[in-house]
Amino acid sequence: MRLLIIGGTGFMGPSVLNRLAAEGHDLAVYHRGVSRPSLPAGVREILGDQRELAKSAPEFRDFSPDVVVNFILASERQAQTTMDVFRGIAHRVVALSSGDVYRAAGILHGTEPGPLQPMPLTEESDLRTKGQTYREEVMDSIRIRLPWVDDDYDKIPVERTVLSDPELAGTILRLPMVYGPGDAFHRCIHTSREWTTAGLRF
Repeated sequence: MRLLIIGGTGFMGPSVLNRLAAEGHDLAVYHRGVSRPSLPAGVREILGDQRELAKSAPEFRDFSPDVVVNFILASERQAQTTMDVFRGIAHRVVALSSGDVYRAAGILHGTEPGPLQPMPLTEESDLRTKGQTYREEVMDSIRIRLPWVDDDYDKIPVERTVLSDPELAGTILRLPMVYGPGDAFHRCIHTSREWTTAGLRF
């Protein structure tokens, strides 16, 4: 299978690329050229910025991916641009989403009313009814480390946009909190059992 990975040179991308390469897939990675990880042999690099995704459309068309996996969609606008660019080029877009779409996350952060949600969370669990979950100081910290995060960050409209395109199939992969080697936020579980991100307690 031919796969194009957008934003695949950061925290999780290299591990995914290595696994896909080991499985024999034909790979290309689209990135800004800022991070320079060691990529598997044969991976094609397409340099560009997601904010100007359409400029790289000729290279995308030349590679002709079956599937596009976008690691760094942060807003409805970014998602719509992705679908517009790859309509007629790819057969499917896979967008990485987040557990923060759930109403349970809003309750945890104090932006949603009501009791705790039943666990475990599933694809059918309630989503947030309000917009942005994180406090502004947390978003400021996130933007410093992740420059692709828009001011209107919200994964819920990202999901809706990717799943609702009438011509290009979409898949959503909701990730839980991910941490480990290479994590720019140095997330860990403290003995107090409180999550911290970049020193900011949620």
